[in-house]
Amino acid sequence: MGLGRLLLLLLAGVSRVISVNVKMDSEVYGVIGGQAKLPCSFQSDFTISEKVTVDWKYKPQTGGPLEMILHYQGEAYPTTTGIFKGRILWKGNIPWKDASIAIEGLTLQDNGTFYCTVKNPPDVFSNLPHTVFTVTEKSIFFQLSETTLLSILVFAPSTVVVVLLLVRMGRKNGVLGKRRKSAKKSSIEVSKETGMDKKPGCLMRMCLRCANCIDDSDDEQHVPER
Repeated sequence: MGLGRLLLLLLAGVSRVISVNVKMDSEVYGVIGGQAKLPCSFQSDFTISEKVTVDWKYKPQTGGPLEMILHYQGEAYPTTTGIFKGRILWKGNIPWKDASIAIEGLTLQDNGTFYCTVKNPPDVFSNLPHTVFTVTEKSIFFQLSETTLLSILVFAPSTVVVVLLLVRMGRKNGVLGKRRKSAKKSSIEVSKETGMDKKPGCLMRMCLRCANCIDDSDDEQHVPER
C-alpha cells in the first residue's frame, strides 16, 4: 500500500472519530438564591448508546484549575465536594441528545466558565464549547444597558410627537367636517327660501361652489389649535 493512500485512510479515520458536536449557550445569567439551567446538546455520527459519557467542568471567574462538578455514565454523579456540593441537578436526556444541568441556591461564587464534553464511543473526541455564567443580585432583565437607555431616550420623544400630531389632525378634520356640514345646510336653506331647491340655475350653483371654496380656505387658515 502506498504511503499517500495510507495517509488518506488515516485522515478519513480521524475525521470519522472526531464527530461529536457539542452546543452550549455562550452566556447564561442567574439571580442570587435562584436556580439556573446550563443547556448542553450534542450530535453524533454514531447511534447513541449506553456508553455515552458526559463531563461538566467549572473554572472560577477569579482563575484557577478546572474542577469536575458532574460525571454522567448511565446515571449522573454530581460532585460531593467544593462549592457545588449538593447543588448540581442533572437535567439531561441522553436519548434526546441533551446533557444539560442546573445549579440551585446560586451565589456570587458560582460566577465563572462551564465546559460540557460528551463522548459517544467510538466518537471519543468533540469540540470544546463553553458557557460564561454570571450571577447577579437582581434579574438581568431589569438591568438596562447603555444602548437600551439611549434607544428609549431617542425613540420615545419621537413616538410622543407622532401621536400628538395624529390627535391634532383628527381634531382638525372633525372641526372642518362640522363646518362643511353647517355650510351645506345653510346653502340648502337659502335655496329653499328662494324657491330654487330643486333645480338651481347655473349662476346659483356657481355662487354656492364659490362660497364652499371660501369656507374651505377660511377653515384651513383659522382652525384653532388645541
